[in-house]
Amino acid sequence: MARSKPRFDAAASITNELIEIIDRGVLPWRKPWRVGGSSVPLRQNGEPYQGINNFLLTIRTMMAGYSSPYWMTLRQANALDAKIIKGSKSSVVVYYGTTERGSEDGAHEDEADTDDPKTIPFMKSYRVFNAEQIEGLDARFHPEPPDAREYPERAPIPHMQAFLEAVGATVSFSGREACYVPALDKIYLPPIELFENPLNFYAVWGHELGHWTKPRHRLNRSYGDARFGNTAYAREEIVAELCTVFLGQKLGFSAHTLELNAAYLDNWVRALRSDKRAIFKHAADAQRACDYLVAASKAGQGEQAA
Repeated sequence: MARSKPRFDAAASITNELIEIIDRGVLPWRKPWRVGGSSVPLRQNGEPYQGINNFLLTIRTMMAGYSSPYWMTLRQANALDAKIIKGSKSSVVVYYGTTERGSEDGAHEDEADTDDPKTIPFMKSYRVFNAEQIEGLDARFHPEPPDAREYPERAPIPHMQAFLEAVGATVSFSGREACYVPALDKIYLPPIELFENPLNFYAVWGHELGHWTKPRHRLNRSYGDARFGNTAYAREEIVAELCTVFLGQKLGFSAHTLELNAAYLDNWVRALRSDKRAIFKHAADAQRACDYLVAASKAGQGEQAA
């Protein structure tokens, strides 16, 4: 009897891909985005990717050096009378949905528990190609990148300063360390004058704001008793990092922390190896954190205008 082909495990494949990248010690999502016409990866119809797919395609765009933000499936390319360049390697992305229990269409790649007895949430994968891997696309899929903006050293950047201040967190700009203290519900940051590149100052501020969204009276996010170096601590750090990636795409900075050392990277790898689905949950939590900060900032700026 012929052996059936093993089912592709998207969660394991993506998690292993990330572990291999992190093991190299260089985080591509921390590089400045210089991709034409957009600050985020885009679907064929121009809709921006979010959550885990945004993160994954940001990594792949940066690692491959693509200059187009557009991604599409083989079928979508064919519908545009375009062809995938021979030898091009596709990129795996995922989508989530639900199906009724007992449905004949119940063979899903990855299922999870749910409190709803009538439905089963699932994750399925599909494959996309960057516009640079496709021949015959319109010029709109290859937009020119904007000119890189230059900012004065050690000086505030008005739109970033206004956005982050309007979130409404209590922040003390003192000392040389950055942290969020839950017991005080307060963020501590070094002053901007200590940052040669002001973009890094706002990235560190964004990172701590990611942690600031965690308490029960905000997003009520918990992975257990978090102590420095344990898995719960590492998981929260992943959320804050990804939140900074997503927030930075909106404001114009790249993720940054005051320290990027072997211990920090080991925490990531430990968390990812402990659960192949971890990165998907944390990317979703990070997207929620980013959305919360955007809403808080809009509300705060609205109050200031009033």
